[in-house]
Amino acid sequence: MTSLLIYGAPEGSPDLFHAIPEGIIDPFLYVEADGTRAATVSILDKHKVEAHGIDAIDLFELGVDELLDSGMAREQVELELSLRAVQRLGVTSALVPSEFPVGLADHLRAAGIELVVDQQAFVARRRVKTDEQIAGIRRAQAAADAAMAVGARMIHELRDGVTSEEVRAAMQAVCDEHGCDLPDDVIVSHGPQGAIGHESGFGPIGRGEPVIVDIWPRDRASRCWADMTRTFVAGGAEPPEEIARWWELTRESLDRSFAAVRAGVDGREVYGVSCEPFEAAGEPTQRSKPAGEKLDEGYYHSLGHGVGLEVHERPGLGRTPDPLVAGDVITLEPGCYRKDIGGVRLEDMVLVTEDGAERLTDFPYDL
Repeated sequence: MTSLLIYGAPEGSPDLFHAIPEGIIDPFLYVEADGTRAATVSILDKHKVEAHGIDAIDLFELGVDELLDSGMAREQVELELSLRAVQRLGVTSALVPSEFPVGLADHLRAAGIELVVDQQAFVARRRVKTDEQIAGIRRAQAAADAAMAVGARMIHELRDGVTSEEVRAAMQAVCDEHGCDLPDDVIVSHGPQGAIGHESGFGPIGRGEPVIVDIWPRDRASRCWADMTRTFVAGGAEPPEEIARWWELTRESLDRSFAAVRAGVDGREVYGVSCEPFEAAGEPTQRSKPAGEKLDEGYYHSLGHGVGLEVHERPGLGRTPDPLVAGDVITLEPGCYRKDIGGVRLEDMVLVTEDGAERLTDFPYDL
């Protein structure tokens, strides 16, 4: 089964943007069949898809006038045009992603078109990044490094009353200067806030508090993301003993994990390597905790994830198997936390190669 179908708009579908990297906001059907790539775009977007060697299927030849004049509801017209496009291209069976619209699937199947949901096939298409995507990820990471420098300086200087919100806004301005967007919910969490998962952080930062800064800017040109985390002690104070110990464990975990990354290694194996320093020091991990028990302190999350057209995508580096391939871009982000004090997390983004990994993040680890 070599044919595949995607329905949506590149603005909202990473799979479709991977196939057609254009800012098209109206949904359409994209088809790959027998070496042909085609799309049911309107005449307004015809030039955009044709610039990528994709045939723009003529909706008027498919009978759009007849369907509209019949009084058929617009959504039914879209379903019928998609069916006629599939039939015109001779598609009798096709792979679709898991988010393929149920209504369209029902319409195609009722007409005898076999659809097979195969999410792995679509994941595989995006795992190895294109040259343009790698360039975009590097730009996003450069913006992240520059923004983190500004955030680190503000936290170190700790002007009276400086807040998480002010640090976040300053980093957003830096990313904007680099042609990237930094979301409003990136993390600048201080003190006990840092132990609460994806808590964005709020309010004045106190001298001596640990501050976790986790940011994920997106390059506007490529729509690709970066992701990085550092931990600082506010005001340039000496770190609390527990925070200093966790930083040592987290840094060791990060270094060991990076050394374990290469094509062919299972992400679960790299995660296991990352757990070893914490477990040896008596800190709990998802791997060591009793089955069925909730874990919200210690190293309570997975090691990392893929990054590309989504900030969280495959592969995963956690408790489920997911072998790495050359061309994956992944994060390594171990950490350790306790509810009363906060925590430490360090995160680098790396490019997987045949014999190792290239570190894309370029920022010091110092508290």
